[in-house]
Amino acid sequence: MGRIIACYSSKGGVGKTSTSVNLAYASAASGKRTLLIDLDQQGASTFYFRVKVPKKHRAVALMDSKRVAHKAIRETDYKNLDLLPAHVSYRNFDTLLDGMKRSSRRLADLVTEVGGDYERIFLDCPPTLSLVAENVFRAADKILVPVIPTTLSERTYDQLKDFFVKSDFKNKKLRPFFSMVESRKRLHGDTMALMRAREKRMLFSAIPYSAKVEAMGERRRPLLDFAPKHKSALAFFDLWEEVEAL
Repeated sequence: MGRIIACYSSKGGVGKTSTSVNLAYASAASGKRTLLIDLDQQGASTFYFRVKVPKKHRAVALMDSKRVAHKAIRETDYKNLDLLPAHVSYRNFDTLLDGMKRSSRRLADLVTEVGGDYERIFLDCPPTLSLVAENVFRAADKILVPVIPTTLSERTYDQLKDFFVKSDFKNKKLRPFFSMVESRKRLHGDTMALMRAREKRMLFSAIPYSAKVEAMGERRRPLLDFAPKHKSALAFFDLWEEVEAL
């Protein structure tokens, strides 16, 4: 099985889905057989790729049967790129996992199972620090953490690092990067300089804030597809290359 790359933050609205969608697209475009697993009940990745959710697709069915999970995978409009869609029932994922044996590993086992035929598996994660998150932390080889260069977003990342230490997860999996950067804001520049000085795992690539990224919702396509030369698209591509080199 290929590498499992999660995009996670317990803070919402920081660019997890746009990152997951564009990196998965870049992976597939490079020729790697790629699976994007949408774990967020809001299903934004599923929406962006115009994937229709199977009628019988439910969290409980997904966890009960590996066959059901495999059958739920859908092709996207892009070569080499498949998607395991989300469903509104995912809001109960934590409760479902809590009632199962090996609750902190069941979802991780599922990801490993359905990802067996792929070279790259991307996880678009919900913004919760929960059993779902713990499963993701165990399953992923690398965890990309988008950080808006503000005090609150920086604090959220620090809290995640503390949780990893207390829970005995491998801190080296965490790879933060700056997201939604506005270069004209002095606060953003100051925060980036301070974090780069103290955070050795911070990736060099930074994604600028752009209305083009927001337009993904209207276009229902990855930015790398409909505006590949835009500065934000180039930044996503740089991020993809940097992640590949880890």
